[in-house]
Amino acid sequence: MTPTEADLADALTTATRAAVTDLFRDNPGHTFYYVTLTTPGEAFGPALSAWSHEALAQRADADEVRYSYADSPFSILGEEHLKPVRDLFAARPEVFELDDEASDAEFDLRLRAMETALRRLSDEGLFGVGEARAEVLILAEVVPEDEDNVGRARRLNPPGPALDAWLAYWGVG
Repeated sequence: MTPTEADLADALTTATRAAVTDLFRDNPGHTFYYVTLTTPGEAFGPALSAWSHEALAQRADADEVRYSYADSPFSILGEEHLKPVRDLFAARPEVFELDDEASDAEFDLRLRAMETALRRLSDEGLFGVGEARAEVLILAEVVPEDEDNVGRARRLNPPGPALDAWLAYWGVG
């Protein structure tokens, strides 16, 4: 049976919660400002990456890598939690094996599942509450850059310093 959008969102919520909880627990003294689920243009099952202010301060190229999931020392985290989710994604039709309309619908379904999972976790307070939440940017990103990343970022994050800094970084008003 093909996993549904709800199946993907539920599995992603559980896996991401476990992976982020491990990240925060295993890195005391780090203040995380960026947590992202990334997927390439084929919308394969996502990977989790993050940045902390402390890790960024160690980089001479901090301005260039501030929002680079791949350059972070916290890149591709929680694999033991996320691998089963990628298996669910793989059980769905391949995005590029479908006709254009079905491909777009499949792509959108996968990104909605990622966004739903992050929204649920934000609502639970996993990334902080109130002012603390506004200091953490959470994203469901298509990499490399995808114009729809901005819309997802705005839906997932409250107005505040984290979102404003990311939008300014990418030159988006």
